[in-house]
Amino acid sequence: MARLFIFGLGYTAARIAESMEARGWRVDATGSSGNVAFDDEDAVRRALRESDQVLSSVPPAEGSDPVLDRYGRDLETLPLAYLSSTGVYGDAAGAWVDEASPTGGGRRSARAACDASWLALGARAFRLPGIYGPGRSALDRVREGKAHRIDLPDQIFSRVHVDDIVAGLVAAIEGGAPPGAYNLGDDLPASHNAVTEEACRLLGAEPPPLQTMDEAGLSPMARGFYAENRRVANGKAKRVLGWSPAYPTFREGLAAIRALERHA
Repeated sequence: MARLFIFGLGYTAARIAESMEARGWRVDATGSSGNVAFDDEDAVRRALRESDQVLSSVPPAEGSDPVLDRYGRDLETLPLAYLSSTGVYGDAAGAWVDEASPTGGGRRSARAACDASWLALGARAFRLPGIYGPGRSALDRVREGKAHRIDLPDQIFSRVHVDDIVAGLVAAIEGGAPPGAYNLGDDLPASHNAVTEEACRLLGAEPPPLQTMDEAGLSPMARGFYAENRRVANGKAKRVLGWSPAYPTFREGLAAIRALERHA
């Protein structure tokens, strides 16, 4: 039985684990719902020695990568995957970015440094834009009264449904994809406002009013989100992994989540 070890069993990685287990893999993982404690170095190293693939979804902490800091030497001979962020590209003033675009100039400098470290170790770094899925989408924000529309014309973001991330990782792991960076995003970068408006339409709710960032009372973190503007190209993942998003735009993705909610 092939074995996958996951550092950090969060929202996305947990779904990857479920999919790999359904495909006959054994999955061991750290995290609150994992079966190995991150600080138990003997247990982690024992699991790594028995693993065929390793995935890390652990974000930077205090400017460095906790996994590489503690277990980097143990990973040098293993096939690796790392869940990174398209935030490594910084602001592109609405232009398209791909895996050859410069990194490290944006607000996520620590993430860019970790991304580079994993690539230097021979990993496949999956750069992810805004992740959404069941329980974590614009539909939830509208229902909770937390949705907003910010008056920033021409502000564009990319996003990806969690199921499409899972499909990309499965294709890479089981297909033996070569090391390097891969963008996993949908085919239609769009404004945050457009996504909110579609969620409101599906719920039969009135869209929130257009506001400035000051009027919306956005946190510094949320303001940072709006400080960057880019479109993320996914052509390499399609060519190399044979991957294509099942939810090519936010419309199909939100509709599928809403249908799942109705069924439940």
